[in-house]
Amino acid sequence: MTKLRQTPSQTVGPYFAYGLSPEQYGYQRNLSSIAGGQMAEGDVEGERIRVEGRVFDGNGAPISDALIEIWQADSLGRYAHPADPRGSNNTFKGFGRCGTGTDPQHRFWFDTIRPGKVSDDQAPHLNVIVTMRGMLLHAFTRIYFSDEPANATDSVLLLVPAERRGTLIATRQSGNVYRFDIHMQGDRETVFFDA
Repeated sequence: MTKLRQTPSQTVGPYFAYGLSPEQYGYQRNLSSIAGGQMAEGDVEGERIRVEGRVFDGNGAPISDALIEIWQADSLGRYAHPADPRGSNNTFKGFGRCGTGTDPQHRFWFDTIRPGKVSDDQAPHLNVIVTMRGMLLHAFTRIYFSDEPANATDSVLLLVPAERRGTLIATRQSGNVYRFDIHMQGDRETVFFDA
């Protein structure tokens, strides 16, 4: 019997952002994306917020070809997934995708709702995946909110050394806008988690 070998890794090509978010990059004729940055449309319950930021390399330069995906619970802490025992929220899918290549300042943004607590030991948060050219694997992180009291008892956040927790916290700007920058390397490197 032939022993199967693992498929070799290769970097994500420069094509992935346009392929996964074609409307954002102007490929609307025959292609459509399953998700974009506009997540809170229609009669979705909850506080409307915007999360925006940029992705920086180790030298502090904005990355122009990053793709950010988020998955989050609704305002009641329920995921739009059949495995969530509390029942799916059919009006809010909780998934968004945004590339940094079409904004002149290389920003990403998500217009969404503020998530609820998924469980008693987890503060409201967004699950984040970062991909870009040159990476062999996705990077996983979370976004917490600066004005959330439950951060003090979040079981995942408490595993992060106190001096690094700030890299996971979005700061409230004016109105309902939260700022969250992702630093891939360097002194301010965002905390990333194993999948």
